[in-house]
Amino acid sequence: MRLLVISDSHKRSGVVDRIIRREQTAKHIFFLGDIVDDIEDLIYEYPDRIFHIVSGNCDYFSSYKSFDFTTVDNLKILFCHGHTFGVKHGSLGALKKFALENNCNMAFYGHTHVANIEYDSGLYIVNPGSCSSSREGSESYGVIDILESGILPQIIKV
Repeated sequence: MRLLVISDSHKRSGVVDRIIRREQTAKHIFFLGDIVDDIEDLIYEYPDRIFHIVSGNCDYFSSYKSFDFTTVDNLKILFCHGHTFGVKHGSLGALKKFALENNCNMAFYGHTHVANIEYDSGLYIVNPGSCSSSREGSESYGVIDILESGILPQIIKV
């Protein structure tokens, strides 16, 4: 099973749509905030997909939570924008601690506009970067393949 993780589109809904079209085998789509309007209309265009959405620090007045949990293939996933866990200040400590205290197997976060994949204490941690305004050169998104042989997270350049 393939999971798609997108973050920080900042009013570039066309980019989000192109990514979803490109990743046709991704059944679960995680949108990690900044700007939720970019994904909301697409929910109706892809009724065969399952959308998981959280709000970011630029999603003023959003009704979405800043973090949430879901379970996919018996794997518990924390997904958040990251601003409430202080990820932009150079530390993933609070995010990791919270995910592990809640028995998560994976944690997805955004906010930094810098793609990152880590594995620590049995926890896969994935930041897909920004699909519209990277702070490291190339816009990107994440895919996580859940295989019989294990979990394979990847960063894909837009």
